[in-house]
Amino acid sequence: MWRVVAVRALRRDGAGAGAPRAASGAAVAQLRRRLESELEDIRGAGTWKSERVIASRQGPHLRLAGGDAGIINFCANNYLGLSSHPEVIRAAVEALEKFGAGLSSVRFICGTQSIHKDLEEKIACFHQREDAILYASCFDANAGIFEALLTPEDAVLSDELNHASIIDGIRLCKANKYRYKHMDMQDLEAKLKEAQKHRLRLVATDGAFSMDGDIAPLREICQLAQKYDALVFIDECHATGFLGPSGRGTDELLGVMDKVTIINSTLGKALGGAAGGYTTGPKPLIDLLRQRSRPYLFSNSLPPAVVGCASKALDLLMESNAIAQSMAAKTQRFRSKMAEAGFTISGKDHPICPVMLGDARLASVMAEDMLNRGIYVIGFSYPVVPKGKARIRVQISAVHSDEDIDRCVEAFTEVGRKHGAL
Repeated sequence: MWRVVAVRALRRDGAGAGAPRAASGAAVAQLRRRLESELEDIRGAGTWKSERVIASRQGPHLRLAGGDAGIINFCANNYLGLSSHPEVIRAAVEALEKFGAGLSSVRFICGTQSIHKDLEEKIACFHQREDAILYASCFDANAGIFEALLTPEDAVLSDELNHASIIDGIRLCKANKYRYKHMDMQDLEAKLKEAQKHRLRLVATDGAFSMDGDIAPLREICQLAQKYDALVFIDECHATGFLGPSGRGTDELLGVMDKVTIINSTLGKALGGAAGGYTTGPKPLIDLLRQRSRPYLFSNSLPPAVVGCASKALDLLMESNAIAQSMAAKTQRFRSKMAEAGFTISGKDHPICPVMLGDARLASVMAEDMLNRGIYVIGFSYPVVPKGKARIRVQISAVHSDEDIDRCVEAFTEVGRKHGAL
């Protein structure tokens, strides 16, 4: 009987199954007008961000929905090419079959499996730290640490170009906030002197900055932290797995692993590319996060398949650094060839290779023309990067071939000449 009533109601309302329903009323109409005006402003500024739909696996070559295969992908964080590595995929399938699709719960209620504890132990071992804690993403890890650790008696000193998740995490805490100029050690020292009146001082920085491909001066930061009795926190999302002799990140690269107190990083880039993040550091800190970190306490556990991916990715990294070495060689090939062509590439020796253009509309138009030539890249402009700093960010992967890289440089040269960028 209830089915008949429901069908009659749908017919009376003029809506079939799946038909979109829009809320009505003066307030909703006002909201729609305001939102449409804001969206039109974004389009008019040339900063509209379209989402291209991929109809294949993540990898060096893609097929876009409704398009041909054979697009060369230069805009993923798949630095080591592990997103489609057969052993990583196999590990995910095995974890899915053994442990199920998900836990339907948060960790402390009914959501911790043996594989979660095993992965946390493996992460701590990889970074040579005491303990680690998993999150749904590194954004969550950054949202969860500052509020749990810092009080109004404390201070946090943050690089002005830190990732949005660090900025948001710091906003959530009640500590006194200082922002120092990007990688400016004189300014950091001035801020540390000013912050001496606070109980605890924490310097927070990206290890490698995602928009510019530059690496934080961790030696100098750690020296200042030691001089002014501060702690050091680094976000290693764009470093874990490939920077440093064994891929442990910028602290290993710069020889300060024993000087950095806290590391946050991701499983969603070089380490399998699925999802997930973590904090690793002193065990009492990790224990405190399990008790007080809100994104940890109130988010579902990582799905077993994601845990399986990341665990296998770490195994592959700890067995050999050959993949990371291959990526480094290809990064150097791209950077040198682009410089020879006349482009300005930001950063140094990092697979993030921003092609600096300055103008937002130019970056957007050039990215579209690159796609027409079979090269998938994305233009970045304000508010993702500062005004006047628009660029096309190219990201190199270990699974790109030399031919892929050369073809990318050739396309950039053609498009750059066409639009007056060269």
